[in-house]
Amino acid sequence: MPEALPTQTYKEPIHEKLRQVVLRKKPEIKEIVREPTAGGIVFRMTADKRDIEILLIQDSKNRWTIPKGHIEPGETAKQTAVREIGEESGLKNVDVLAWLGKIHFKYRRLEKLVLMTTQVYLVQSMDKNERPTKEKWMNGIRWFSFADALDAIEYADIEKLMLIAKKKIRSGEF
Repeated sequence: MPEALPTQTYKEPIHEKLRQVVLRKKPEIKEIVREPTAGGIVFRMTADKRDIEILLIQDSKNRWTIPKGHIEPGETAKQTAVREIGEESGLKNVDVLAWLGKIHFKYRRLEKLVLMTTQVYLVQSMDKNERPTKEKWMNGIRWFSFADALDAIEYADIEKLMLIAKKKIRSGEF
């Protein structure tokens, strides 16, 4: 039989301690930070040219997403997309075909509210033999069929841009 916890050890009754932990408020937001980023929906056609494959990366929290990252000073969003795709996937032979749109999201980083805007481009992988390689912080990277990529993608806004991308690829509207 387990021993009972001593009640004299606590200055307040244990239920009061639990209530404080459960009701603990997050620190007040003291700063709003804007973070411009850019990335790409990277695609290639299958060998028979009948289907589209999409490259996705799996982040450290197991979420599948597109390669993207912060815009550096003096860099355009398009340049950032190409650089980040190269850094995060190892793909160097890519062609930016079109701008697809912006996505906005926010998250909290301690006492900061981060407002992130990501410019997303349609990017074609030009070398069928070039193999993607993941960075150390990633849990995975791989090509998905278009349908499987839609199922795997974590963010609804990126999913919407993937559908726009598919329409542009099929119609040749770049």
